Amino acid sequence: MKIHLTINGIPVEVEAGTSVLEAARKAGIRIPTLCYHPDLKPFGSCGLCVCKQEGSAKILRACATPCAEGMKIITHDQELYEVRKTIIELTMSTHPTSCLTCVRNNKCELQKLAIEYGIREQPFQPRLKDRKIDDSTHIITLDPYKCIKCGRCVQVCQELQGVYALEFIGRGDSTVMSPAANLPLNESPCIKCGQCITHCPVGAIYEQDDVSDMMKAISDPDKIVAVQMAPSVRVAIGEEFGMEPGEITTGRLYTALRRLGVDYVFDTNFGADLTIMEEASELVERIKNNGVLPQFTSCCPGWVNYVEEYYPELLENLSTAKSPMMMQGAVTKTYWAQKAGIDPGRIYSVAIMPCTAKKDEIRRPMSVSTGKDVDVVLTTRELGRIISQYGIDFKNLEESEVDSPIGEYTGAATIFGVTGGVMEAAVRSAYSFVTGKELENVEVQPVRGLEEVKKGTVDFNGTPVRVAVVHGMANAKQILEEVKAAKAKGERAPYEFIEIMACRGGCIAGGGQPIGTDDEVRLKRTKGLYTDDEKCTLRRSHENPSIKKIYEDYYGKPLSHKAHEELHTSYRPQKIYKDEA
Repeated sequence: MKIHLTINGIPVEVEAGTSVLEAARKAGIRIPTLCYHPDLKPFGSCGLCVCKQEGSAKILRACATPCAEGMKIITHDQELYEVRKTIIELTMSTHPTSCLTCVRNNKCELQKLAIEYGIREQPFQPRLKDRKIDDSTHIITLDPYKCIKCGRCVQVCQELQGVYALEFIGRGDSTVMSPAANLPLNESPCIKCGQCITHCPVGAIYEQDDVSDMMKAISDPDKIVAVQMAPSVRVAIGEEFGMEPGEITTGRLYTALRRLGVDYVFDTNFGADLTIMEEASELVERIKNNGVLPQFTSCCPGWVNYVEEYYPELLENLSTAKSPMMMQGAVTKTYWAQKAGIDPGRIYSVAIMPCTAKKDEIRRPMSVSTGKDVDVVLTTRELGRIISQYGIDFKNLEESEVDSPIGEYTGAATIFGVTGGVMEAAVRSAYSFVTGKELENVEVQPVRGLEEVKKGTVDFNGTPVRVAVVHGMANAKQILEEVKAAKAKGERAPYEFIEIMACRGGCIAGGGQPIGTDDEVRLKRTKGLYTDDEKCTLRRSHENPSIKKIYEDYYGKPLSHKAHEELHTSYRPQKIYKDEA
C-alpha cells in the first residue's frame, strides 16, 4: 500500500509503515539524529529528529513516526533549528571536549552536528560524571565518561546480537550503559564481536590499539614481520581514504604494507582455502561415517565464544578446523619457516582483520600450535590509521603481488568475508570430494544475500546435503534451539551443514571495519568480494596449486595427523557470567 504526503512542500510517495525520517531521506532531506541507526529499531531517545505536522501542535519524532496519508510535514524551520541546537548543547554538557585525543575524532556524529549547528561556545554548565574506564577485556574498552546515553550499544548487543552483555543501569543523569550489576566487561557474556563499537556514535566504546606493537616489531632488526590480511579488509579499507565501499584494494594493500616496512606479505585467503580443505573433508567424513551432524562452521570467533557460553551442549557440532587466520599463522611459523630456512622464533606474525573478536582468538590456548601462531591482530581501522600516519597516498598507490608460497588464493577463499561465503566455498569443494566431479555452477545463490536465515539443499549427485546460513548472532537462536531439540530426542536436525556468523552481513561488517556500516554499505562490500571471486581463474579451494603443494610436501592429506596437530582446535564450555561460582 502506498502512502502520499508532503515534506517541506515536496510530494513523497512511500510504502505503508515507512517512517517520516525515511520518507524525508527519500525526498533528499536529511533530518539530524543521534540515537537512530538503520540496523536498529527506532528508539527516539535523543530528540534531534523532531518535526512538525501542519495543523497540529504536537511535535513528532521522525524516526519513530510512521507516515500517514495526507500528512504535511515540516522538518526545518527556525524553531526546530533552535530546539535541535539546544539538544546538541545539552548533550555536549555531559560529554568531554577531548576531541583531539579521541579515537573517533573527525568520525564522531556529535562532533559533526556541533560543527553543522555552529556551536562555538558551551552555554550550559558542564555536568560531567567522573566514571572509570573499563578495559578489563584488553580488547574492547568502555569509556562511560564519553557516553551520551543514546542506547545504541545496548540495542545492538541485545536485539541484533542477542548477547545481553550491556544494559541500562540507573536512571536520569546517573544512567550508564554497562554489564549487569556494573560487572567488568570481562565478567559479562560479551563475545568480543565489536558491534557496540561500530554502532556507537561517539568514542565511548573502542578497540584496544595494538598499532605500536606492530611498529616496534618492524623496527626490531631481530624480527621478521610477516603480515596476512583477511578477505573483507580489501573491500573496506579504501573507505578510510575516501574511496567507495566495495572497491577492491588488494594490490594496493600489499604495497602499503611493504612501505610500512613489513618483510613478507601473505594473504589470509590462502588460509581460507586451507580451511576449506579441512572443513569440507571433515563434513564429508561426518556424513559418510554417521558422525555428529549438523556440522557448524568454526571460522567466526564471536560465534565460537557465543556457543561456548550459551550452547555448550552443541560444541561437538562445531567443526574442529581452525579459522583461516589461525591456520595461516600456524603455517607461517611451520611450513613456510621451514621452506624459507628461517628460525620460527624470529617471525612476528601480524593479522589485519575486520573483527575485534580476532584479538581475543589469538589468546585461546586451544587454537595455538606454535607457541603463538599470530602475535598481534590489527583491525581495518587500525591499519588505516598507520597508513595515514606514514603519509602513504593509499588511493593512488601502485599495485604489487603477494609473496609466495602462502599467498596464492582462489575465488572460494575471497568470499569467506560475506555471509554464506564459507558455506558456498565448502560446497564447491565438498561436492568434488563426494562425487569426484566438479560443481559446474560454483555460484550457490540460495546462500547469498542479507536474509537473516537462509536454508537450502545442495544435491551432491544424488546425496542431498541440507544447509542453513545465519548471520547476526540473535538470529542463530532459532536454528540452535532446533538442533538442540532434535538432539534431546535422539534425532538429527534437518541440516547437515550450518554456517553462523556473529555480525550482520558477515565479516564485511565486522566490529573492526570502518565506521558507518549499514545495509547499503554491506551490499557494496559484498559485491566487491563476489567480483573478486569472479575475476579469479581458479574458484575452488582444492584447485589452488599452492594448497596442493602444501599437502604434497607437508601435511600429506586433509585430516592427517599432522594436519590435526597444526590446523585443528578444540573447545570448552564457558560460564555466561564469569564470576559465577
